[in-house]
Amino acid sequence: MTHVVVDALMPTYARYPVTFVRGQGTRLFDETGRVYLDFAAGIAVAQIGHAHPRWVEAVAGQAARLAHVSNLFSTEPQAALAERLTALAGWGQAFFCNSGAEANEAALKLARKATGRPRFVAAAGGFHGRTFATLAATGQPHKHQPFQPMPPWFTHVPYGDAEALEQAVGPDTAAVILEPVLGEGGVIPAPPGYLAAARGICDAAGALLILDEVQTGVGRCGAWFAHPLHDVRPDVMTLAKALGGGLPIGACLSRPEVAFGPGDHASTFGGNPVVCVGALTVLDVIEDEGLVDNAARQGERMMAGLRRLGHDAVADVRGAGLLAGVELVEGLAARDVVLAALGRGLVLTEAGPGVVRFTPPLTATDEDVDRAVSRFGDALEVAA
Repeated sequence: MTHVVVDALMPTYARYPVTFVRGQGTRLFDETGRVYLDFAAGIAVAQIGHAHPRWVEAVAGQAARLAHVSNLFSTEPQAALAERLTALAGWGQAFFCNSGAEANEAALKLARKATGRPRFVAAAGGFHGRTFATLAATGQPHKHQPFQPMPPWFTHVPYGDAEALEQAVGPDTAAVILEPVLGEGGVIPAPPGYLAAARGICDAAGALLILDEVQTGVGRCGAWFAHPLHDVRPDVMTLAKALGGGLPIGACLSRPEVAFGPGDHASTFGGNPVVCVGALTVLDVIEDEGLVDNAARQGERMMAGLRRLGHDAVADVRGAGLLAGVELVEGLAARDVVLAALGRGLVLTEAGPGVVRFTPPLTATDEDVDRAVSRFGDALEVAA
C-alpha cells in the first residue's frame, strides 16, 4: 500500500495508508496498480459503482453544454431531478444544495419557519453533519468538545426509546430529526414501530418529523428510501451521498405547505446542471439495472455470510440492505480490522470505535459479496 501525505492539506481526516488513482465498478486501484474490492463506496456514495459508462457520458456531455448558471434562472436538469425525486417519494418539493450537512441545515431552518418554535429533539448517537447546527443536532458529545459552546437548541434522547422521545417533545419543539438507521453511530436500525411512534408524537405536539436519509436513501436499504419500510411519511426528508454518483449534491424534500419561499434560503452551486444530470443518471441506472432489488438480495447474502463467520471477535451483525455493521467485541478496535482488511484488498470503513461498516455499490454481485466476507474473515484473524 502507498500513501501520499500532503502538508498543504489540513489534517481533518485520519487517512488510511493508501492512495487510490482509479475506480471501475466495484474495484479501486492504487498507484502501484494493486486492485481492491470496494465495500465502502466512498461511504455509501458510489451507488452504481465507479466510472459507470452511462454516468460518465452524461456528466461529460452536460459539462460540455452548460456547467453553471445562477439559481436566479431555471435549468432543465434541475427541474427534471426535482420532479423525479418527488415522484419517487410520492410527495414534496425539493431544495438542492451540496451536501448532507447542508440538506439538514435547510431542514432545520424549514422547521423553524413552519412552526415558529425554537427547539429540536434528536437521537443520542445520531449524526447529521459538521456545521454548527448539524453538529449540535449530532448526538455524539466527543465531536462537540472542541467547539463549545454549541447552539443550545437540541435535546438528545436514546435512539429507539419512544417513551423518552415523547417526554422530550413539547410545545416549544419545532421538529424531531432522526435517521432510519444510525449510520456513523454504529449502523443501528430503528426498532420496529419506533419511527411510527415518532410520527404520532410529532403530530400530537404540532412538531415536524425530519428523516435524515443521507446514508439510507437512494436504494441503499433495499428500497428507494428507508422510511416507507416503516410505513411512515416524514414532513421533511434529506438526501445526499449516493444521489450524485460521486458529485457533490444534497437535497431537502418537504411537504409543500412547509417549503421555503423567495429569499428564505439559497445555495450558489446547489442543483447545478452537471450534478443534476449525474443524479438523474444514477436514478436511471438504479431503475434500469434493478439495483434496489439487488441491494435487498445482496444485503441478505452479505449479512448471512457475516453471521456464518461465527468469529469470536464479532459481537453482532446488523443493518438494512447493503448497509451493514459488524460490532466487535470490547477491546478490539474497528480501525485495526479495517486496516487488516485493506491489507487483504478489501475497503471498509469504521462506524464508531467498535463497528466495521459495509456499504458496497448496489451493483455488487454474489462473487463480490462472498469474496468480501472471506477477506473480512481473514482480517479478523489477523486483527484479533
